[in-house]
Parts: sequence; structure tokens; C-alpha cells
Amino acid sequence: MVDSFLKYLQYQKRYSPKTIQSYRTDLSQFEAFLNKEFDGTPPQEANYGLIRSWIVNLVEQKLDALSVNRKIACLRSYYKYLLREELISLDPMSKIKILKTKKKLPHFINEQETITLLDNQKVDQDYEVLRDKVVLELLYGTGIRLAELITLKDQHINLKERTLKVLGKRNKERVIPFPVQLVSIIKDYRKVRDREIEKKDHGCLLVTQTGDALYPMLVNRIVKKHLNRFTMVEKKSPHVLRHTYATHLLNKGAEINAVKDLLGHSSLAATQVYTHNSMEKLKKVFDQAHPKA
Repeated sequence: MVDSFLKYLQYQKRYSPKTIQSYRTDLSQFEAFLNKEFDGTPPQEANYGLIRSWIVNLVEQKLDALSVNRKIACLRSYYKYLLREELISLDPMSKIKILKTKKKLPHFINEQETITLLDNQKVDQDYEVLRDKVVLELLYGTGIRLAELITLKDQHINLKERTLKVLGKRNKERVIPFPVQLVSIIKDYRKVRDREIEKKDHGCLLVTQTGDALYPMLVNRIVKKHLNRFTMVEKKSPHVLRHTYATHLLNKGAEINAVKDLLGHSSLAATQVYTHNSMEKLKKVFDQAHPKA
């Protein structure tokens, strides 16, 4: 039953391999709990009380609320699938509520620090220097995710139109414009890459010294190395540059629905987290300009 559910997520819902693996782990843990505490009751036969007992057990183990909520989301999807397939008649998750969590604001870099970060890169023909510059410029200039960056294909970059096409979550394609300065940066990088690096058939824009596609750990090291030099931001990851991209767009007056589409968010709620910073800026403008402020 679990295997058919995971295949449904993979082939029909088009969930990422990482999400599917997380759901597999969550369901295995739930099944192990039922085996130990409730005489091997299969997950498809679990009721509200058994599910609630598992959630209480997770909380008592000091698992953080976000992780517990992810497991709740997994079970919700699982039992909706069982209802859809008419394998159960009642949804045992209908009364299960998610745990309250503290709202975390995204880390981002202020505009001056970002300009310093990008404009103070060494300009020479060293391959790794050029590649690292492209990594930073693409992450901030387009707001793409780490997974989208390392799978970005040469053929999906249109230098004339200044757009690139990425395959986002759940295999959703989107086209994103990029800044004009990226045109010459990408051209310079490609010239050196094609001259010095052995070509392989994966077609990715960004490659290692041996010609393989970049991998997440390397991109994280690249970003951290440069953010360590120029910013006081607590977190130093590729996602910080994505947060920075979204925050700066909204601060400059971009319409939130447009930012949602650029980021590839499936709902506006995911984008609204960035409006907090923009709202603080608007409050300062109001306080300075309104007669009654």
C-alpha cells in the first residue's frame, strides 16, 4: 500500500525524489511505532487515536515542531490517497491539527552588501573564478534554487532575450529574465570552460574542473566562502541569495504575484514571508511622511 502511494507521488503528483524519500521514511517510522505499541496494526487501519498517539510520542522525544508537521503532512497525503482509491471510508486525519511554530523570517543581505559582494569579485580568466562569479550572479540575479542551478542547461539560456528556463519543483517549468550584465559574464565563462574543460554529455552550464555537473556541497562551499568575506548574515547558503533576490524586488516595488511567479512558488503564502521586510520599510516611509504619524 505504501509503495503504490509513493509511486502515485512520483508519477502522478511528480514530487521530487527527496520528498518521496522523506515520505518513505516518515511512513516507515509510523509503521514501526504501530508495530511496537499497537500489535502491528497496519497504517491503513490506523484511527485518529493511534495517529495522535504517534504525534504525542514524537513531541515527547523532543522532535521539533517543523519536523512533526512534515510527518503530519505526509500522513494527510497518504490517507487522502487511500480515500481516493476507496481503500478507507473515513479520513483519520480530519481532526489532526499541525503544531504551532515560530515564524522564521528569511535571512537576506542588504543592498549595499550585495553590490559589494558581486562587484568585488576578481576579474581574470581563471576558470574557477569565472565559474564562482556565474554561480553568485545567477543565484542573486534570478532567484533560482540550488537544485535548479546545478541542473541548468546551456540550451535553456537565451542570451539575446536575457531569459533562462528552469525545471522547478514537481517538474514545473518557468522562464526567468536575468540582468544585462550576466550576458557578458556567461559569455566569458563559456569561452574559458569550452577551452579548458573536457566536455561531457550532460549539457549543464556549470561544471567542475573535471567536466561533471556541479553538486550541492560544492555550490554551498562557493557561496559560503564569498559570503564570509562580505556579510554579517548568520546563515550563509545559496538560499540566502534567493531570499535576498525576493526581498530586494519587493523593496523596489515589485508586485507580489510577479515575485511569486519568478520564484516558482505554488501559492502566494510562500511568497508573503518576504513582505515583512518590505512592510518595515513602508512603515518608516509612513512615519516620516504622514502628518499624523
